[in-house]
Amino acid sequence: MWCGVVTLFPDMFKALTDFGITSRAIAQQLLQVTIQNPRDYATDVHKTVDDRPYGGGPGMVMKVEPIRAAIKALRQQVGNNEVKVIALSPQGRKIVQQNIRDLAQQQTHIIFVAGRYEGIDERLYSLEVDEEWSIGDYVISGGELAAMVIIDAVARVIPGVLGNAESAQQDSFGASLLDCPHYTRPEQIDGLKVPEVLLSGDHAKIARWRMEQQVERTKLRRPDLLKKV
Repeated sequence: MWCGVVTLFPDMFKALTDFGITSRAIAQQLLQVTIQNPRDYATDVHKTVDDRPYGGGPGMVMKVEPIRAAIKALRQQVGNNEVKVIALSPQGRKIVQQNIRDLAQQQTHIIFVAGRYEGIDERLYSLEVDEEWSIGDYVISGGELAAMVIIDAVARVIPGVLGNAESAQQDSFGASLLDCPHYTRPEQIDGLKVPEVLLSGDHAKIARWRMEQQVERTKLRRPDLLKKV
C-alpha cells in the first residue's frame, strides 16, 4: 500500500513512520508513506499557500495551485497506477470500519490531502479530489491527524502487518460489534478476579463467552451497531 500525503506539517507524520505498527509495516515494505509539502510548490518569494477569502470573513483559505502541484508530484511518483485522492474534511463522509476495509482491498495507491486554516479553495475538490472523508462530527485544527488515523487503520488490515492475522478480525467493529473484555496476569487485583471461564482451558466455552460479551457490551454502549449485525 502506497500512501501519499499533502501537508504543511510533514514532521507530524513521524508518529506514523517512526513508531509502532505502521513503522514496522514500512520497514517490511508493506506500507509506504510519501509526504509532499505544498509550500515547496508556492511560486512567490514568501512561499504563500493561503490568502484571504472572497466575500470576507475570518481566517485564511488554502490556495489551489500549491496543493494541486503537490498532488501532481505525488501522482508522478506512482506512474500509471490508479490513484484515489481523499481530502480530510469535516464536511466529508463519516467513515466506519467497512470503509477502511474497502479502501485496503480496492486501492493500492492513495493520496490524502490535509487542509488547514478555514479550509481549501472549493475548486480543488472539483479539480483533483475523488472523495472527502471525516473521522467524526467535530472539528480539529487540520487534516493531518485524520490522515494518520486512517492510514493507521488501513495498515492494520493489510495482510502481514499484524503479527497475528486474527487480531484485526477480533478488533472492535471487526464484525460490527465492540470488542470483548481482555485480561492478563495476575489473576486477582484488589478483589477483582479474571472470569473463571478464561481459566478453564475450554476453547469452545471461551469463544462463546467472548461473543456473548461482545453482544452485551455493544447493546449497552453502541446499540445502534446491533442493527447492522
